[in-house]
Amino acid sequence: MTVRELGPGETASAFGAMRALRPRLAEEGEFVRRVDELQRPQGYRLAGVVEDDGAVSAVAGFRVLEMLAYGRILYIDDLSTLPAARRRGHGRALLRWCADEAVRAGCVALQLDSNVGPERQEAHRLYFNTGMRISSYHFAREL
Repeated sequence: MTVRELGPGETASAFGAMRALRPRLAEEGEFVRRVDELQRPQGYRLAGVVEDDGAVSAVAGFRVLEMLAYGRILYIDDLSTLPAARRRGHGRALLRWCADEAVRAGCVALQLDSNVGPERQEAHRLYFNTGMRISSYHFAREL
């Protein structure tokens, strides 16, 4: 396995892994359009765990942000692994790659938000085991 950035021509390869986290993404074409036409121009990037056969089994969607509250950070929007590839170190490898990318980009922190609930316990365990801590509440209101 290799962890590397996935360019615009490779966005479709991330669809399966991303859909494991975001099941409302029904169509690969719509996912590719949204990422490549809407999100990449806003600084969104993808990194993936690429297996020896070329398949992407885990993916991280992230961006580098400048924030008054934190300074320059690498924010992970999405971190997802195909169910069949879980518990093989892919999430940990992606977090390590993102931390290294944050250092390369001059960031002072690596951040992400994670929903709460029993189905997220494994993800939270991973975050804690890789040195992340709960640092704030995230508030939201549906409109």
